[in-house]
Amino acid sequence: MAGQSKVAPLPPWGSAIAGASGAVLANAIVYPLDIVKTRLQVQVKRKPSAEPTNPADGEHYTSTLDAINKIVRDDGVPGLYAGLTGSLIGVASTNFAYFYWYTVVRTLYISSQKVQGKPSTAIELSLGAVAGAVAQLFTIPVAVVTTRQQTVSKLERKGLIATGREVVNSEDGWTGLWRGLKASLVLVVNPAITYGAYQRLRDVLYPGKTTLRPWEAFILGSMSKALATIATQPLIVAKVGLQSKPPPARNGKPFKSFIEVMSFIIEHEGLLGLFKGIGPQILKGLLVQGFLMMTKERVELLFILLFRYLRKIRTEKLQKLADLAADRARTTAPILVK
Repeated sequence: MAGQSKVAPLPPWGSAIAGASGAVLANAIVYPLDIVKTRLQVQVKRKPSAEPTNPADGEHYTSTLDAINKIVRDDGVPGLYAGLTGSLIGVASTNFAYFYWYTVVRTLYISSQKVQGKPSTAIELSLGAVAGAVAQLFTIPVAVVTTRQQTVSKLERKGLIATGREVVNSEDGWTGLWRGLKASLVLVVNPAITYGAYQRLRDVLYPGKTTLRPWEAFILGSMSKALATIATQPLIVAKVGLQSKPPPARNGKPFKSFIEVMSFIIEHEGLLGLFKGIGPQILKGLLVQGFLMMTKERVELLFILLFRYLRKIRTEKLQKLADLAADRARTTAPILVK
């Protein structure tokens, strides 16, 4: 895990808070890109022979800039932040759970090894996948609700709780809050690749360095996320399709699996349709992961310094108590008479 070889180890909750803090800050900064990439990924590409305006298709976007312009035109600037509250709650909970469990399983693995050493790349990926799977089980309902909020018009958009009720009242019932779970579990390879690549790149580019500078952590985070995004983009697109409202061509019939989504996309848009929205997806990933790891490194360092300070205060207090007890023992000791 990034930042594991620090000056002093952190408890799991320390790494979790650091990771969640970085993720919330990073996602808040680039949230409009999240809206844009989700809208691009959920729309069905029009054929050249199609009419320029078709009410059944809803708004259509040709590029990232076109999407931004049309969202601002229809919904105003607040439209670029639709579902922000739910998204940040989901981001915070997902990253807290991920970094917590990653620290736990990595620590358990290292302590169980007879020969001490850094885990291999394959082990790093496996540990990341386990942590990601556990995190997804608890946090996917928020992702489902947020995706719904991001992909409906301003008139249809509801609050976080109301959108959740709408999902529950659909034909899927409570299980609708876990739509896309299988795709999400498969997608745990994304953070696994990201943090596995981050660890390897850190060892190669900055061997033996215990604390990275902000710009170094930013570059490593961006590079590792770009690799992971390119490798998993088709699954990301399929997951968005599962969690959003079905396209008009489905006549309200929701997708049942990410294989069904991918088949639908290939049928209507070809293989390249599986990579739609990859531009803003990569740009968002570069910025988010860069800011996340930069912030996480700083927060972890602050925690380490705080723990050192608290340990120092505790040691000084214990020493004072020991000295006080020794003084009392000397003053109350019986006088020996020869």
